[in-house]
Amino acid sequence: MVRTATSYWHEEGVRALQAFPYHWTIEPGEGELDELLREQKAICLRYSTPVRSPLGCLSYHVVREGPDYSLEVLGKWARKNVRRGLRNCRVEAISFDRLAEEGWAMHSDTLERQQRQAGLSADAWRLRCEAAKGLPGFEARGAIVRGRLAASVITFQMGDCVYLLSQQCHREFLSAHVNNALSFSVTREMLGRAGVRSIFYSLHSLDAPASMDEFKFRMGYAARLVRQRVVFHPAWRPLANPAAHALIRAAKALLPRNPALRKAEGMLRFYAQGQRPLAEQDSPALLFQPAQDARAADEWSDQTA
Repeated sequence: MVRTATSYWHEEGVRALQAFPYHWTIEPGEGELDELLREQKAICLRYSTPVRSPLGCLSYHVVREGPDYSLEVLGKWARKNVRRGLRNCRVEAISFDRLAEEGWAMHSDTLERQQRQAGLSADAWRLRCEAAKGLPGFEARGAIVRGRLAASVITFQMGDCVYLLSQQCHREFLSAHVNNALSFSVTREMLGRAGVRSIFYSLHSLDAPASMDEFKFRMGYAARLVRQRVVFHPAWRPLANPAAHALIRAAKALLPRNPALRKAEGMLRFYAQGQRPLAEQDSPALLFQPAQDARAADEWSDQTA
C-alpha cells in the first residue's frame, strides 16, 4: 500500500494499482498519477472520480445509504427469498479461525460457478483470514445450515462506511437462499449501528457478469454514479489503442476463463470509454433497469443535458 496526495493505492493484479478506500471519489492531478506509475513501475492504475470530472468511464458504486432498511423496502421477489433463507439458516458472527477452515471451499466453488480462475490457494486464504483477525474494523458473518457454514462475508468498517468483502456461498446451499438471508441480515445489522451511514457492496466490475450486481440491486442496494478512470503508464499509452483492444478481445474469446485476459480487456475498455464525452459513452445497462434507483437516471440526465 502506498500513499499519494489524494488516496492510498494497492496492487490489484500484476503491476496494476487500485485506489483505496473504494468509496472515495478523487480528482488527482496528472503529475501525481504519472509519478505514482513511474515510482511503482506499474502498467496502469484505476480509481473512481466524480461524474463531473472530464475523464473516466461512466460507472457506479453499489451502495445502500440511510437507516431505513427492512423487508418492506425490498421488492416482492427479494422479500420472498429472504424469508425462505431465514427459515433455512441462521446468520451470526463467526470467528476468522472458522472462516479460515471452512471458507476456502466456498471461495473456490463460487469462483468456479462464475467461471473465474483468479482465486486464492488454500494457504493464501488462510493467511488472509489470519491477517484480518488481527486488524481493527474487520468482522466475519456466516449463514449456518445444520451446523455447516453455507455462506460467509467479511465486513470492514471505515469511518461511517461499512464494506461487504469476499462474499461466497457453496452451490449446495443456493436453493436455500442463504445468500439472500446473509446479505439482508448483515446490511440491516450494520446500518443499525451508531455512526454508520452507508454500506459499500462493490465497484462496477471490469469483468464480472452483470448478474452479480443484479442480485445486489434486488437486495435494496442502488447505483451511485461515478466515473471510473483507467490511466496507463506514459510508456504504455501508445499501446492502449483500438487494435490492441481488438487483439485482447479475440484472445479472451478463445480463453474466456483466463483472469489476466479478462482484466486486461476490462482495463482497455474502461480506458477507451473514459476518453469520450459522457453523452457518447455506452452506459452500463443495469443503471436503467426499472428496479434501479431513479436517482441514477436523474443524475445521468443532469450531467448530459
